[in-house]
Parts: sequence; C-alpha cells; structure tokens
Amino acid sequence: MFYNVNIARPGIILPKLILCCVLVLLAPISQNVSAEEPKSTLSLTTVLERVKQQHPSLKVFKFRQLALDGEAHTQALTPGYEIGFDVDNVAGSGEYQGVDSAEFSVSLSSVIELGDKLEARSGMVNEKRALLEAEQKIAALSLLGEATRRYIDVLAAQSQLELAADSLILAEETLTVVKSRAEAGVTPDAEVKRAQAAVFNARLVAETQLHQHDYAKLALSMMWGESNVNFESLEGSLFEFTDDVALAPLFEKVKYSPAIEAYLTQAQLKEAELRFAQTQSSADVSWSVGVKQMQQTSDMALTAGFSVPLFSGDRNSGAVISAQAAKDEVLINREVALLELYAQLYRAYASRKQAIVTVNRLQTSVIPTLTLALEDTQKAYEQGLYSYLDYLTAREELLFSRRALIDAAASALRYGVDIEQLIAEPLSASQHTFFKDFQGFPK
Repeated sequence: MFYNVNIARPGIILPKLILCCVLVLLAPISQNVSAEEPKSTLSLTTVLERVKQQHPSLKVFKFRQLALDGEAHTQALTPGYEIGFDVDNVAGSGEYQGVDSAEFSVSLSSVIELGDKLEARSGMVNEKRALLEAEQKIAALSLLGEATRRYIDVLAAQSQLELAADSLILAEETLTVVKSRAEAGVTPDAEVKRAQAAVFNARLVAETQLHQHDYAKLALSMMWGESNVNFESLEGSLFEFTDDVALAPLFEKVKYSPAIEAYLTQAQLKEAELRFAQTQSSADVSWSVGVKQMQQTSDMALTAGFSVPLFSGDRNSGAVISAQAAKDEVLINREVALLELYAQLYRAYASRKQAIVTVNRLQTSVIPTLTLALEDTQKAYEQGLYSYLDYLTAREELLFSRRALIDAAASALRYGVDIEQLIAEPLSASQHTFFKDFQGFPK
C-alpha cells in the first residue's frame, strides 16, 4: 500500500532544512530514545517480518501444536492388556479351610474395538490440527493488519508533524508582516500581540504533534515486543492508492476468507466428533484367557471368556444426537458470520471510496485554490486592502484543508487494510501490502 515516492504537499512547502531546525528546537521534549542509539528507516516488509517472528501471541501456537502431537500419540494407541490373578475356595469352613482346596487363576484380558473407533479418534485429531492452522492464520492476519494500521498511524503522524512545522513557519512569517505594518503605523499593536499569540499556539501544536509522533512510533515498536524506538522514520507515502475495485468480486472473495474457512474446518471437526460418537454405538468385545490350578488335585486347566455389552446403541443415541446438533450449529454460525462480514466489507468499501474522493478533491481543487487565495490575501493585507482577520482566516482555512487531506488519506489506507484483511489478499497485485509477504508463520 506504500511506495517510496515523494509527493509534494499542497500549500506552502517547508524546506527540509527549516523542518530540521524546528525539530531541533522541539527536541528537548522528546527524550524517549537516547541520541547514541542507531537510527534507521523501516519498510512495511521489515515491520511485518518482525511482528511475525517476535509477537508472543503467535508463538503460543507452537505449544498448542505440541499438545496435539501428544493427543495424537494417545489416540493412536490400541486397547491395552490386563493381567489378572484370582483365588477361589480359601479361608472358608469345613474342607475349604486354609488353602488346601484353593483354586488359583492367572488370566490375560483386553478389548477388541469394533466400529472403526481407532480411525474415528485419529480423524478427530487431524481435524483439530486443521482448525488450529486456521486459527493461527486468523490470529496472524489480525496482528499483521493491526501492525499495518499502526504503520499508517506513524506515516500520518509524520505528515501532521511536517504540517505543524509548516504552520509554525507560516505564523512566524505572518508575525513579521504584521510587525512591519505596525512599524509603519498602519496596524495597531493589538494585531501584533494576536500574531505573537498565534506563533505561541503554533509552537504548542508542533510540540503536541511531536509527542503524538513519538507515541505512534512507540505503539508500532511494541508490536514486535520492543519498548524503545530504534527507528527514525518509515518508508512510504499516504497519498498512493490503487484503482477502485468492484464490490461484487470482493463479496465473492469473502466466502473464502480465513474466518469463514475456519467455520468450515470447525464443521469438519464436529463431523469427526459425530463419527466418533456413532462408533460408540458398536459394542466392544472384552476377552480373557488364562490358566487355573486346582490345589487339591494339582491339576491345571485353560480358561477363556468374553463379554459384550447389551443395548449399547440405544444407550449411545443421546451422544449421537448431541454431536449432530453441534455440527448443525456451526454451519448456522457460519451463515451468521458471513452476513456480518458482508456488512463489514460494505462499510469499509464505501468509506474507502469516499475517503479517496475526498483526497482527490482536496489535492486537485480545494488546496490549490486556498493556496492562491492565501497568497492574494497576504498581498492585499500588506497593501492595507484586507484586515488581519481576513489574512488569518485564509491561513487557517488552508491549514485546515491540509489536515483534512492527511486524515482522509490515512483513512483510505486504513479502510484498504480492513478490506484486505477480510478477503485475505491485496486489492491489487502491484500494491505493497502485508498480504504480499504473508507466506506462513513463525516456527
């Protein structure tokens, strides 16, 4: 979404040297990063790579994957074996006193699973893995989308800071003009004081914007777990947009977004749980074999047996009904989520479109006109044709429009990120967005 191009800002352009001087004057109020720390310019690609590698909420998926590995190992086990030892005819009365008439039995027993229970258990684990992967993708998209928005916030703060510096220089130029007229005796001293107050106010605004710029940079740094800012500026421009796109194809792409795919994966998991519940209707056969020794005759005999639960299908019918209902609920929730995503997409699409229209009109019509109006008003004021209020009003109208331009451009980019996050792909193949670099997750 951002390119390394220099877009000339409308209105009075502040030279880089003057901007640096203004920032030096305001530097004492911003000491959150030491002067010795290396500075750099970050690209969006670098920022997103740091977030993917270092954000804690993405690291947790590795441990959830290990937990599923353990569950898969457990579910793949077949029924275990049991060894039993029985003693009969001991500690009785009459001829059964003591152990002379005892019968000793040693047996080995287990269970034969019927109804493909092993396959059903393994299927549930596999679907859990697929659901975990979907959840990981959703979490990553959400984080990278938030990082991109904070990236835009820093770019907007950079532009607002430059505009505040422009405003300060413009206020100082106005003060110079007013003083000249006051010295010539054609302007009252009250206008000089008002111009001086305007300079003080512009300096205050510049200081406030510097604080906001520092906060925006810190908020971005915290996306990869750093509490100190180790970069100076960001690459990119607020005033680059892709061509408008049709709404209908976006609606179609939402159907395959990670959020909707997660519901389908969850439905597949519920289907696996339903199959597992159905396998429980098939009764397992318990078997045992052993050897019995009769103490009185010292004879030995082989023993064997099996048992099968009765009416297991009827007793398991409630679990099957519950599993089927859980699956149906997921499918309904998917339809609800799809409607909500449609509404979110339309809001983001319409808002982005309006923001782009606002940017274009401000750049091509409003700001150039106000720039010429300010120049004409300044000349007329110097000649005594306009009042100081007229001059001040023209200046403030231009500054207001330039602030509106920055806000509208930032909004257009943010709404673009919202759309891309909903459809999980960039709006244009040439666009520099976080989806171009979204090629997997940290291991």
